[in-house]
Amino acid sequence: MDDLKLTSEDRVLILGATGFIGKRLVRELAEENIKMRILARTPSRAKDIAPKGTDAEIVQGDVTKKETLEKALEGIHSAYYLVHSMGGKSLLKNTEFAEKDKKAAKNFISSADKTGLKRVIYLGGLGEKGEGLSEHLQSRAEVGNILSSGKASATILRAAVIIGAGGASYEMLRYLVERLPVMTCPKWIRTRIQPIALRDVVLYLVGCLKNPETAGQTFDIGGPDIMTYKSMMVQYADARGLAKRIIIDLPFITPSLSAYWVDLVTPIPSGIAHPLIEGMKNEVICKDNRIDEFVHIQKTPFREAVQAAFAEETSGPGVTGF
Repeated sequence: MDDLKLTSEDRVLILGATGFIGKRLVRELAEENIKMRILARTPSRAKDIAPKGTDAEIVQGDVTKKETLEKALEGIHSAYYLVHSMGGKSLLKNTEFAEKDKKAAKNFISSADKTGLKRVIYLGGLGEKGEGLSEHLQSRAEVGNILSSGKASATILRAAVIIGAGGASYEMLRYLVERLPVMTCPKWIRTRIQPIALRDVVLYLVGCLKNPETAGQTFDIGGPDIMTYKSMMVQYADARGLAKRIIIDLPFITPSLSAYWVDLVTPIPSGIAHPLIEGMKNEVICKDNRIDEFVHIQKTPFREAVQAAFAEETSGPGVTGF
């Protein structure tokens, strides 16, 4: 266990640092004075992610190229794996993302085994394996299994919808509720879900790194509220002070039709909306709360999470001047 404990001299690699979660994580790690190395396909995109004065190296690399991964992993104690493809900009690309994710995870584990990585922390998705699990959620679970198969001790965090500015699921919710006072929705609006604030996700990620007892374990993470997608829409409108939204349940609408509908109303491409909507048929709530024994945070209620997320928005429906 001692070799899994992060010291002040150890450096942490972040894969996916320019993404929705990654850039917030970098700022939080900087607050903790943790040394970092950021992997980026285009280093110029990552140059302003870490606050000034932070000990953060930026290296060029790609998870699809083993040679760049091995170089990036040299001298690294722990790594955050936040890489996840959601499909292309059109529905025609949806079948490719799962294979792409598996290949990337296998490349990473192969490289990590060669370089002696101690720990890897992965953010996956909630959802139980079995018949009917969406391709999107199956892919997230498969990547977690691959990352757990190597020599490095893996910590897997599983979350449902993350409420934060820039997240695809949150932005889809925001555009739908802000733009449509009357909505006709498919039967997935009855599915139960346990959303979590972006801030809470980041705190769990950092907390797991700081506590070596979380190594080798899988944890469900969620906020304090369990609701349906319909109640999430209603509560979003309430948190934003919008007029009451009328939501009509039309159970015959298929996930594919929903994806096209979302593509028309929101800026989320159908190639991203489709796997997200397909996953909405699966109940995604925490089955246990063991994470709270290891990482202690004050969980953010859904209403507060929405208000915090909207405060970060600079464009889109509801923002003054847009």
